[in-house]
Amino acid sequence: MLINFFMQLREERLPVSFTELFTLLECLKRNVIFGDVDDFYYLSRMCFVKDEKNFDKFDRAFSKYFENVEFLDDLTAYEIPDDWLRKELESMLSEEEKAQIEALGGLDKLMEEFKKRMEEQEKRHQGGNKWIGTGGTSPFGAYGYNPQGIRIGQQEGRNQKALKVWDKRNYRDLDDSVEIGTRNIKMALRRLRKFARTGAEEELDIDDTISSTARNAGLLDIKMVPERHNSVKVLIFFDVGGSMDPHVKLCEELFSAARTEFKHLKYYYFHNFLYESVWTKSVRRHAETTSTFDIIHKFSKDYKVIFVGDATMAPYEITHVGGSIEHYNEEAGAAWMRRVTEHFENLVWINPTPKDYWEHSYSIEIAKELVEDRMFPLSVKGLEEAMALLTK
Repeated sequence: MLINFFMQLREERLPVSFTELFTLLECLKRNVIFGDVDDFYYLSRMCFVKDEKNFDKFDRAFSKYFENVEFLDDLTAYEIPDDWLRKELESMLSEEEKAQIEALGGLDKLMEEFKKRMEEQEKRHQGGNKWIGTGGTSPFGAYGYNPQGIRIGQQEGRNQKALKVWDKRNYRDLDDSVEIGTRNIKMALRRLRKFARTGAEEELDIDDTISSTARNAGLLDIKMVPERHNSVKVLIFFDVGGSMDPHVKLCEELFSAARTEFKHLKYYYFHNFLYESVWTKSVRRHAETTSTFDIIHKFSKDYKVIFVGDATMAPYEITHVGGSIEHYNEEAGAAWMRRVTEHFENLVWINPTPKDYWEHSYSIEIAKELVEDRMFPLSVKGLEEAMALLTK
């Protein structure tokens, strides 16, 4: 049984080995858990999953495998834990649903009936209004409807009425291949850190205080030090407008996270590609701009530079004089990008377009070549890889 479960984990591309499997078998041999699917779920996840980003993959594998396990051969061998059925009841039911359950005799009656039907049922059941199975209107099973139901083995809710979900997945946003939010962005950006103590002395230095107090014959001698801050200096360029409009929300989350994580942060906007000027206020983009030359001369080489854009445009907008669709650029965008990459030693391009589409866009390939293949997708994994490169 566990061999097949192990293979199901591998099918979901979890990095598992036989060492973890033997660890799980040893735990079962020592009766660490017994006769409880929830306990087995947590124990097996603890043995097999070493990184929280793989929780979702494990949940999918667990659900797929145990959905196909024929566990109704001997229903009397299974004890239904009362805590499992009662857990979070108050938070999951509306007042109307509670009243409906009470009308049937309350939760105790529901649990009693469920155990009785498990003792009576002898085989798998599909449809109907009594037995435990799939479909139908029985209160017990999956893919059916009953306002006071207990869901078993169903991948997701249909009517949001089940009292308990065996295979509820809580870590969907931790998979490094999914779209991300501000929290995950912050966690990824934190890889780009270099701490220094700057500013006023407002943080207690515990080690120095203890040493000074000891040298002072036990008389308390408090020592303060400046608070530690992330001293990394970051320069971000955001592509705005046009094909970037569908990515506004995600870019806003990235911007918000960056402003929180980096004390030394400067940002500018551009459209489609970098030319002779950028801006900080889009409403006055034609009246108040900043020369790209000034940026190169103003900011030192140790700034970490991040371009955020889909790099999706007509190729001539990058390669030709006058290629910009908004103004006449006397030098090609490619020339300006080369100047920037030559000045700043640490530079990456973050692309919100899924990586699978990059090879189908000539302009993305050109931009990727200009930044020396330092282009990464706007995902948790992509950001982590980009931050790791910037720290070198």
